[in-house]
Amino acid sequence: MIAKTRSKKIEMVHYQYSGNEHDVIAGIGLVNLRWHNLTTVESIPIDYRIYDKDYDGKTKNTHFSEMLALAKKRGIIPEAVVMDAWYSSLDNLKSIRSHGCVWITTLRKNRIVNHNKQLNKLDISEEGTPIHLRGYGWVTVFKFTAKNGRIDYRV
Repeated sequence: MIAKTRSKKIEMVHYQYSGNEHDVIAGIGLVNLRWHNLTTVESIPIDYRIYDKDYDGKTKNTHFSEMLALAKKRGIIPEAVVMDAWYSSLDNLKSIRSHGCVWITTLRKNRIVNHNKQLNKLDISEEGTPIHLRGYGWVTVFKFTAKNGRIDYRV
């Protein structure tokens, strides 16, 4: 999200959720794909798309899938695809798997797993717990609790 909170009439500006602001603000939606080298701490932009569903009819997930396919076509083979919970839809996870990649993401606490149980209702061990994602298969989930009490479920 490129914040445009003082802008009144700029094309592509919509009210959207901003992760930086933790609120809905006026801005231009941006979906980007970056390559990170964890050894040298390099981060290189690979692709980006302006998210404007009113203009092109594409969702953030459609952009994600298209960028992933284009990266593969360009010969980029990641060790893992890492994304936030917004992109953890079943279609995206299957798309990543179809490209021969592994993935790491955060699942929302109310995600239904193990045949109709909410993720936050499960006992997750420190070593990780295998869970079944309906329509996908078995994955391992880890529970992280921050000092402020926030709980994240990483898969």
